Amino acid sequence: MGLLDFFGRKSGSKLEKHAKRASDKRAQAADRWSSLHALGEMKSAEAVDALLQRFTFRVDPSITDQEEKELAFQGILGSGEVAVAPVRSYLKEADAIAWPVRILDEIEGQAAVVEALLGLLGEMDTEYERDPQRKIDVLAQLEARPDPRVAEVVTPFLEDVNETVRFHAAGALMAQEDAEVSKGRLIELLATDEGTRVRASVLDAFIERGWDLGDRAKDVQPNLPPGYVLDGTAIRKR
Repeated sequence: MGLLDFFGRKSGSKLEKHAKRASDKRAQAADRWSSLHALGEMKSAEAVDALLQRFTFRVDPSITDQEEKELAFQGILGSGEVAVAPVRSYLKEADAIAWPVRILDEIEGQAAVVEALLGLLGEMDTEYERDPQRKIDVLAQLEARPDPRVAEVVTPFLEDVNETVRFHAAGALMAQEDAEVSKGRLIELLATDEGTRVRASVLDAFIERGWDLGDRAKDVQPNLPPGYVLDGTAIRKR
């Protein structure tokens, strides 16, 4: 969608002028700043759409980039509930999700953020993709958000072809308050996964929680990474 599509092609409108300038990385920093501030004052869905575009690029120096994004962030928060629909739409398409997630956290709270993240993950699969970063980012966000809805949606990603995806999927499951419901599936991961980092992270979590492997110890033992040994059915570090 082109930027003008956000604003109904109202040629010469105040909104369009500031939207164009705020999203122009080649504009003077002072001009971008002025337009970001003006858009924040409008408190409309269209202005929120324009402010969100500031999260799609970087400028130098980095301190200016961060200050401008913070200004856009505050302008969106100041728009209140009117910002929810544009931010949720942006989250569905954004390459980088940290800012829209942070905004939704502030406006709607963690339960709504988890719902949105699980919705994104539910549209993804475990097959090969050239750049799985968006999937990784969603799973990493879920690692910090205990919620009973997480396990069902995240568990299939323990079989993702990408090791980093599997690493964060396991991390998200282990971060849940009811993590023990995933214990059997995580033991299966320990017995079969080829990723040293994946297995080590799960083994460390088992050690921390005092979990043992039960009757699956014999299946896991041949796949233990260096530095880990079994003591009966319990895991310990050398």
